[in-house]
Amino acid sequence: MFDFFLPKNEKNFKSSLNTILGVSPKNLSLYYQAFRHNSIAKEIKEGIKDSNERLEFLGDAVLSIVIADYLFRKFPYKDEGFLTKMRSKIVSRNHLNQLSLKLGLNKFISQTNDPYLKFSSIHGDAFEALVGAIYIDKGFLSAQDFILNRILKFHVDVEKILFTETDFKSKLIEWAQQEKQELQFKVVEENGNGYDKQFMIAVLVKGEVIAHAQHFSKKKAEQLAAEVSCVKLRIT
Repeated sequence: MFDFFLPKNEKNFKSSLNTILGVSPKNLSLYYQAFRHNSIAKEIKEGIKDSNERLEFLGDAVLSIVIADYLFRKFPYKDEGFLTKMRSKIVSRNHLNQLSLKLGLNKFISQTNDPYLKFSSIHGDAFEALVGAIYIDKGFLSAQDFILNRILKFHVDVEKILFTETDFKSKLIEWAQQEKQELQFKVVEENGNGYDKQFMIAVLVKGEVIAHAQHFSKKKAEQLAAEVSCVKLRIT
């Protein structure tokens, strides 16, 4: 059984997109695909499905460069570490899921009803796929305009995000417990002496190192390493 939201006709779908994007879409098939989850997609060639995964991949890259450029200009005196952390917060799966719901993209998503499937990132994935569709359909400048003037301007409180701290270590531990993964935080190196000592922390999942971070505080190093791990593992 499938749960589809398809507008009564193309005119309605195009009108809905126009409201969200602020411009009139040209190639509607791209946008239908942007909201088509892999669970109901059909194979088109050699294992490749007409799902939103390829558009999601592209949208992720476009979103990343636009946000990076925006932060670079907004915070001219902040270092690379700060900019990376801010970008990670804005494009985190949890934040993109929230943005997708704010825009009402959940009404467009086509997916199976299977209650056993977990679509923890399905809304954020659709958001990125939409950005990818805009890029292909209208070009980079239109995609950039959508992100800056339709999303960041009205739906993202950068100042609030700036002062929002997340306990990434607890989040990572919770994920490991739920997924029954062996998780370790290990001091792999100590540099300096006394007040100048820094701790290099490695995060290991099933014995494999997935992230490193260094700080004067062991707890802070663990948090930084956990944050990198959450980004790599797409933990929201």
